[in-house]
Amino acid sequence: MPSEKKISSASDCISFMQAGCELKKVRPNSRIYNRFFTLDPDLQALRWEPSKKDLDKAKLDISAIKEIRPGKNTETFRNNGLADQISEDCALSLIHGENYESLDLVANSADVANIWVSGLRYLVSRSKQPLDLMESSHNTPRFVWLKTVFDAADVDGNGIMLEDTSVELIKQLNPTLKESKIRLKFKEIQRSKEKLTTRVTKEEFCEAFSELCTRPEVYFLLVQISKNKEYLDANDLMLFLEAEQGVTHITEEMCLDIIRRYELSQEGRLKGFLAIDGFTQYLLSPECDIFDPEHKKVVQDMTQPLSHYYINASHNTYLIEDQLRGPADINGYVRALKMSCRSIELDVCDGPDNEPIICNRNNMTSPLAFRSVIEVINKLAFISSEYPLILCLGNHCSVQQQKVMVQHMKRIFGNKLYTEAPSPSETYLPSPEKLKTKIIVKGKKLPPDEDILEGEVTDEDEEAEISRRMSEDYSSAPRLIWLCRELSDLVSLCKSVRYKDFETSMKSQNYWEICSFSEAEANRVANEYPEDFVNYNKKLLSRVYPSAMRIDSSNLNPQDFWNCGCQIVAMNYQTPGPMMDLHTGWFLQNGGCGYVLRPSVMRDEVSYFSANTKGILPGVSPQVLHVKIISGQNFPKPKGACAKGDVIDPYVCIEIHGIPADCTEQRTKTVQQNSDNPIFDESFEFQINLPELAMIRFVVLDDDYIGDEFIGQYTIPLECLQPGYRHIPLRSFVGDIMEHVTLFVHIAITNRSGGGKAQKRSLSVRIGKKAREYIMLRNTGFKTIDDIFKLAVHPLREATDMRENMQNSIVSIKELCGLPPIASLKQCILTLSLRLINSDNTPSVTLCMKDTFPYLEPLGTTPDVQKKVLAAYDLMIQESRFLIETADTIHDKIVQCQKAGMELHEELHNLGAKEGLKGRKLSKAIESFAWNITVLKGQGDLLKNAKNEAIENMKQIQLACLSCGLSKTGSGNMDPKSKRSLEAIQEKDTGDGNGRL
Repeated sequence: MPSEKKISSASDCISFMQAGCELKKVRPNSRIYNRFFTLDPDLQALRWEPSKKDLDKAKLDISAIKEIRPGKNTETFRNNGLADQISEDCALSLIHGENYESLDLVANSADVANIWVSGLRYLVSRSKQPLDLMESSHNTPRFVWLKTVFDAADVDGNGIMLEDTSVELIKQLNPTLKESKIRLKFKEIQRSKEKLTTRVTKEEFCEAFSELCTRPEVYFLLVQISKNKEYLDANDLMLFLEAEQGVTHITEEMCLDIIRRYELSQEGRLKGFLAIDGFTQYLLSPECDIFDPEHKKVVQDMTQPLSHYYINASHNTYLIEDQLRGPADINGYVRALKMSCRSIELDVCDGPDNEPIICNRNNMTSPLAFRSVIEVINKLAFISSEYPLILCLGNHCSVQQQKVMVQHMKRIFGNKLYTEAPSPSETYLPSPEKLKTKIIVKGKKLPPDEDILEGEVTDEDEEAEISRRMSEDYSSAPRLIWLCRELSDLVSLCKSVRYKDFETSMKSQNYWEICSFSEAEANRVANEYPEDFVNYNKKLLSRVYPSAMRIDSSNLNPQDFWNCGCQIVAMNYQTPGPMMDLHTGWFLQNGGCGYVLRPSVMRDEVSYFSANTKGILPGVSPQVLHVKIISGQNFPKPKGACAKGDVIDPYVCIEIHGIPADCTEQRTKTVQQNSDNPIFDESFEFQINLPELAMIRFVVLDDDYIGDEFIGQYTIPLECLQPGYRHIPLRSFVGDIMEHVTLFVHIAITNRSGGGKAQKRSLSVRIGKKAREYIMLRNTGFKTIDDIFKLAVHPLREATDMRENMQNSIVSIKELCGLPPIASLKQCILTLSLRLINSDNTPSVTLCMKDTFPYLEPLGTTPDVQKKVLAAYDLMIQESRFLIETADTIHDKIVQCQKAGMELHEELHNLGAKEGLKGRKLSKAIESFAWNITVLKGQGDLLKNAKNEAIENMKQIQLACLSCGLSKTGSGNMDPKSKRSLEAIQEKDTGDGNGRL
């Protein structure tokens, strides 16, 4: 069967447009018409039919087109009642005429929309030059390079070569291609030319390579960012990296270095340009990975108490099979420690010859010598992370063998063992930084004051404890075991104690004592007392382990317990699947060191957070995650699929994991029978209320499966996402990276007012103060404190107004530039500059620095359309300036109220007694106090961030104006005045340690 011809050049786009296709024409009155659009043979005009107009009027001259906009980025689309039903990726608008009118169209697929956008952009950019497309397509840098490759392999110099040699040559250039596919392509080409011979000519080789190795979605991107050339120069690449990929401090030399490393043709490397194949290689390289390389090293503060971190933890570490039949295996420890696990379990029983053993007590076969396990742990403890390792001892040994355990640990671990007695004067555990390369033993401890060598303690046997709790006689006392003083003395910072209730724990539990919760108990507590669980975990460690009912060693969902602040959520490492994917993905951040700092709202002594929150959190600004799933590469058939050919029908699921308000999933359409390069081209939006706790999981599945549908997945914390065009390396079911199997996506993250549905954005700009939502402070019932908090009401409203006004002015300028909310201000200025250049290539405005702010001043008369855009630009500068100049004062007022409130924190119970508040009413009042403190801290931080963002925006705008030639000195060297202004903007970006910005 002949394969579908792909778009691999401008001439392919032009040919498609000349053949014509049906597009929907959208009108401002919410009506949509089906029309057949074609491009004239002479490439001068676009026509459509049927039409009530004369044939000469149902057309648009290419020369009249000012701009081609992808997406729903015109007033017509924004105000159309049916816009919700139109896909962003299928929409395009042609802006034409002196009044910048729009012809708004919708294609049947994103692919078709891309062809029209790329083809029309190519024509508009070349409208002043004669077009000889067919001639030029064979002289592109790519074809010149392919001819040299062919000539080098054509040893006889006859201009033809054997098909086998050609196939081998293409496979060398693109190892991901299947041989059968290359042979089929050659047969197609030869059949179309009615050739009898199977020898391959130079032209056939170039044609086959272009059709097989051009990914149309990458081609469209290349054309878009190269301003309709078929290659990128260093300037194009620099703008792409800054405006789209979010790379800062990029230089021309860095771009030339990328070109030298990835361009395949010698000519391109010498002349400094990147053609389609080099660009494809670059996008697939680790430099364009979705994972932010910053997070591949330790980036978080490691000096906070141990209780402020999530800790990578393993359950029944000695198992590599299920917990019913699985024998103990040393590889369980090897695997866990190599994956930076920082909490491992050792179930120790009496063994022969007075040597303790580690074994699965459900399956006593193949026990491990305790000494051998300790030696392996000692060797690998800090191979992947230098931060502390916790040994959870399940001690089922006699006193005699306990003493042997102690001897082995002291001899093998030496000074790595942390046995320092906790200081009663401290209130928090030491930090991971302080405990570097230390091994901490978790277990039972004898009372310190009794001068006894051994004594009875409650058994730490989790399975026995669960059985006891499930039995009818739950009131019976737990089983007691004997413990020797030597083993007791090895336990310092993690003394195991039983959980009774939060009230008891908060009154009497010491900071060095740890409670273990079974999955069922942790679930109950999380549902009934979510706020108390978070508050408990601010100071004390809690460990959650899977239910004993999971005899197949399946895993609990760790996110449910991370949301409550539980630090040690133990996982069955031997069982792959979605839950283990989440666990592995989560601990990739912070250098994969096994410790992840929890969000500040879960650490601050006085703060309000509930794991069950269904909406916006106090003091946290929701973000909008924009994901476009573009295409897939080289998807394998599902491993467990049976009785099925090689054909798959892939689709992609995007799952968001986090607090309950953020959990959701969406899926793409299914692409029929394509595993090599399925094109999805679908965009999605997700509101994330607590970004610090959110993860995104991409799962590729087969819609036409028998037995197994799983193709691959990748899980990543939201904080580690890189923006822009990225390739995601997919992992197999067991978590291994699959070679050459990727998902091509575009990622952007905006704050809430910069996101939202397209047609609602224009409304959000016009929302008045009355309709604006302000986060409310709560009445505590303590008169003195409420009087303090009342002073913050007005500053909080002002802070919200300033932030929202600035954001709305930015959204407004993006809309008038015809850009989506995910666009950067740099992209806005680039788009704007194209409109502000006169026909003689001189700018119609100039950059004018007033008090270090970048204003645009018109030079001569300005058309009405430009006046509207310049007015919106002025408003954005004014709102940003007002925020930058006023933020410190407002911030100080908010911080003062927060400090004044905190000074009375210790007095809450006394004040409650005076006001007659007790029991539930007092608890409610204290909760309201924590809510208010959280609001004040959070809103202060948001204002501080908004000021920094505004300062950064001013710098970006000035640099963009200079590089686009909108300054009096043109795009060359920066004039001294502009240089001083930029330095002044940078100087604003400083603060001191007294709560000022």
